[in-house]
Amino acid sequence: MSTSLPDATQVERSDGTIQLAVVKERHFKAPIVLAVLTVLLGAIVLSVPRDGTSTFRLGDPSQSFALPNVALPTAVTCWVLLAVLALLTVWAFWLAWSYRRQPLWLTIAFGILGVFAFLVWAAADGLVPVSSLLFGAVSLSVPLVFGALGGVIGERVGVVNVAIEGQLLLGAFSAALLSSITGNPFVGLIGAMVGGVLVAFVLAAFAIKYLVDQVIVGVVLNVLVTGLTGFLYGALLVPNEQQLNQPERFGRIQIPLLSEIPIIGPVLFNQTFIVYLMFIAVALVAWGLYRTRWGLRLRAVGEHPQAADTVGIKVNTSRFWNVTLAGAIAGIGGAYFTLVSVPQFGKDMTAGLGFIALAAVIFGRWDPIRATLAALLFGFATNLQNLLTVLKTPVPSEFMLMLPYVVTILAVAGFAGQIRGPAASGKPYIKE
Repeated sequence: MSTSLPDATQVERSDGTIQLAVVKERHFKAPIVLAVLTVLLGAIVLSVPRDGTSTFRLGDPSQSFALPNVALPTAVTCWVLLAVLALLTVWAFWLAWSYRRQPLWLTIAFGILGVFAFLVWAAADGLVPVSSLLFGAVSLSVPLVFGALGGVIGERVGVVNVAIEGQLLLGAFSAALLSSITGNPFVGLIGAMVGGVLVAFVLAAFAIKYLVDQVIVGVVLNVLVTGLTGFLYGALLVPNEQQLNQPERFGRIQIPLLSEIPIIGPVLFNQTFIVYLMFIAVALVAWGLYRTRWGLRLRAVGEHPQAADTVGIKVNTSRFWNVTLAGAIAGIGGAYFTLVSVPQFGKDMTAGLGFIALAAVIFGRWDPIRATLAALLFGFATNLQNLLTVLKTPVPSEFMLMLPYVVTILAVAGFAGQIRGPAASGKPYIKE
């Protein structure tokens, strides 16, 4: 996002006195990204023109009240939306040239209209189920949201949590094993939290007590958990699949009245227990981080541990327990794989989503709400890839597989390149 950050510089007057002057800088990074995206979308529409009608299904079969389908002329709608995107891009350049801050709503509006234009082009003579698209996006984002929350807490307190992938994977394994043995998904959920805590405990011990490089410890833990769960899967779960790898899953809980709201009702209010827990976790972490004594101490330790120590805060103790809490939250994300998404544990089933969660932390500027939105963006891109496959668009299948990761790279590189993380993140604290 474009900013106008005044920098103070000294200017010497003719009479010999020195006065502070303000030097303004123009930042064109975000407008250039918007321009590139507009050009790419225009090139797609020009190179592969599509006619016909694009139909959007707004209703959901589970609702008693269904909205009618919306049919739009493909070519006309695409060109109108491209014109609006071009106007927004020009406006962004004008704001940057005028040393003005680009509002957040402009970027959000550009993203929504750009995705809508692409969907209109892709859905020529096809049908886009809007509720199903959004429902799938939320479902695919759940592990990322929990992982991102764990990453936010860890880095805010000064520890880089690269081990999110290991916490998700061990959480998924523990949830599947305990839920299969007890036949209770809540026991599996607790087991997933314990699995995430174990990984976080090792990370905190080596990074805080023994001052080992946090990134190296995180990478090693990811490799260790991958190998350990792979070995236990082959030696324990495969021979005893019926007894140890058939977990009891959470069912959907439909909230009366709220689930009947058009479009968003089935997406937000006809979900499983873990999804509702995700809503609560995001709200609690966001509120606690900025509105409670715990959040103030956590942020103080991550920004300036020496100052925090002088006012009586035990820096390393605070880091240890908050990293452990982050591991428990990330473990819940791992439970989603085996207690909701897939009926059993599979080898390397997290597929690197822990690193995507870490990217969501950076893109979200170490803020729980922004990190959640970044995770939802990746989930939407992943589900959009699946939809494009069903619609049989002329986009190559290889590109569709790349789509979620391309979106993540563009988001982090294009809009998060100038942000600053917590000052003490990744730096061990040695009390003098």
